[in-house]
Amino acid sequence: MNKLTLQQEIKLLRSAVIGLVGKDTEGVYRPEFVKSTLSALKSRPTRRFVSEKQFLADISGV
Repeated sequence: MNKLTLQQEIKLLRSAVIGLVGKDTEGVYRPEFVKSTLSALKSRPTRRFVSEKQFLADISGV
């Protein structure tokens, strides 16, 4: 039988816990999506919310 070192066992258990906890009702997120979203949170806003109509125009590229 293969004996794991304590460090390997902790790594394996941590991976299993993250796999279980990381799931939500919407499904599993792609890592690149999460990374880009978290980096976007660090950047400064480039526009200001004025109204619903203006917001929709801004995101539609009009």
